[in-house]
Amino acid sequence: MWLEVVLLAIVQGIGEFLPISSSGHVVVGSAICDRWGYPIQEKLALNVGLHVGTMVAVLVFFRNRLLRVFLAEPKVVLLVLWASLPAGVVGLASKRWAKEALESPLVAGFGFLITALALVCSKKLTPSLENGKTSNQLGFTQALWIGLAQAVAVLPGISRSGATIVAGLAVGLQPAEAATFSFLLAIPVIAGAGLLEALEMGQEFSNSLPISYLGLGMAVSFLVGLAALAWLLRWLERGRLYWFAYWLFTIGPVVILWQMLSP
Repeated sequence: MWLEVVLLAIVQGIGEFLPISSSGHVVVGSAICDRWGYPIQEKLALNVGLHVGTMVAVLVFFRNRLLRVFLAEPKVVLLVLWASLPAGVVGLASKRWAKEALESPLVAGFGFLITALALVCSKKLTPSLENGKTSNQLGFTQALWIGLAQAVAVLPGISRSGATIVAGLAVGLQPAEAATFSFLLAIPVIAGAGLLEALEMGQEFSNSLPISYLGLGMAVSFLVGLAALAWLLRWLERGRLYWFAYWLFTIGPVVILWQMLSP
């Protein structure tokens, strides 16, 4: 069991921040794990812990920027809250009326391809440091476009970080600022997703995963998340964001074929 915890924690830590879709990889990974016979309540409990681990990674990695935002840039706080609304509305609606799509490996496979195409487009969107905006210079309409991109990423396979960073570049943010705004947006989204899963977990069963497994999952997703954040920022600054598309163009067709050919 500990091996499954570590593997899913690594997937969450990498996929939450790299533009490859953590939800898509977790959906596919969970479909594979179903063949091993683990009950769904263990996955729900583990998923809550993994979300907590990655949220703490964001808070630690961007601690200085967060402190500056709350102390000196109140407009950015308002922009983040404003841009978070679409994802909150779509997330709640999809949980109620489109739950099957959220758990579908086939949907994830097509989502991987959509993300890959968006990343390829980012190659022509990156503004220069001289012409690019900071988060504090964003307008509320521009922030809303980034928020709408995040809302689309509710579907598995469509990367939240990829969609919001590409949208940020499209509205003129500097690469580092696009990443920063993306991960500021991640805080309420990850917290909300973890809360919803915790509520669902409490409604569906009474016994959760042993605390030792939850602690292991949180620790691994936290450490892997820190490394993934540093990796993403380096590649973004060097104009290599589209390189992640190669992986998605590979795994997308494989997952689609697997699902279509499965009995």
